[in-house]
Amino acid sequence: MDEGLAYLGGQWAWEVQDVTSDISVLDSSGRWAVVLPYDGSPTCVRFRHWSPGLAGEASIGAWSGPAVSSWQSSMTAEQYQEAVARTRVEIACGEVYQANICRVLSAPLPDPNEADVAALFALLQQGNPAPYGGFLRVPSIGMHVASASPELFLERKGSTVKSGPIKGTGRTAADLLPKDEAENVMIVDLMRNDLSRICETGTVAVPALLRLERHPGLVHLVSDVVGELVAGADWPQIVDATFPPGSVTGAPKSSAIRLIAGLENASRGPYCGAFGWVDADARTASLAVTIRTFWLEGQDVLFGTGAGITWGSDPAGEWRETELKAQRLMSLASGIWQGEVP
Repeated sequence: MDEGLAYLGGQWAWEVQDVTSDISVLDSSGRWAVVLPYDGSPTCVRFRHWSPGLAGEASIGAWSGPAVSSWQSSMTAEQYQEAVARTRVEIACGEVYQANICRVLSAPLPDPNEADVAALFALLQQGNPAPYGGFLRVPSIGMHVASASPELFLERKGSTVKSGPIKGTGRTAADLLPKDEAENVMIVDLMRNDLSRICETGTVAVPALLRLERHPGLVHLVSDVVGELVAGADWPQIVDATFPPGSVTGAPKSSAIRLIAGLENASRGPYCGAFGWVDADARTASLAVTIRTFWLEGQDVLFGTGAGITWGSDPAGEWRETELKAQRLMSLASGIWQGEVP
């Protein structure tokens, strides 16, 4: 298979030119694939070719997924519910208003020679198409990520930036509770504050609040937050002001991050970071929140799932939400693919 391959924003990318952890390159030239992990260093990959179609013979291998029964969680149901209970204590003490508590699932790959994330992404596209889905495969740096993310972290069109935080998840609209709406509004306020640090005064707005989005097997509450960048705002400043995403940390963000570090017992890695593309020449970008995402580490495939915790949270209900978010995608990843390019 080729050294590097990606599918992001509806375009195939191939022939790696540069790889760096310096996000200032996103203000230089070229179109870059970007991974901003929650834990770890950024990865920016500049590809020579970007096209809606992949030129030449598609360089996609096979995917043979792990058995559903082989997945192991970094937290048991009891441990996760205890973490939720401890979060509610912190909320009662006024330390945080909301925090996103996550766990990481992992499973051994049955055959590392049949573990191409490009093929895994094809399975995800067939069974769980997502508006910000994509994959990035660069073996030389150990980068293997496939995502079915439904959530926009940051979109850029010239000086206009937009975020689309998701908070509130259920199987149907009838499952959504007042707690879900309150949680979404909290994160909208957080994103308004984040964007105000890099946007012109008076330009940050919420054109859509608590709209219902339907995805395979579940529904979400989504809001839009927009603003106009101040003159000269560059990518290091944009990332510093907004990262990590508020929807996967909490409010206040700094307090939520400290709480998360004390409660979670596994590194999030790329999960809960950002994943997508930046076109430095056109000054456009689309970065998703790295949820509903698989990545490879050594001989294992990993996947993260979590839930936003507020005072109104029920520990058992939050565990069930993490299960709901994971079930369909883990089932797809446990399949076998050797078919056509999606």
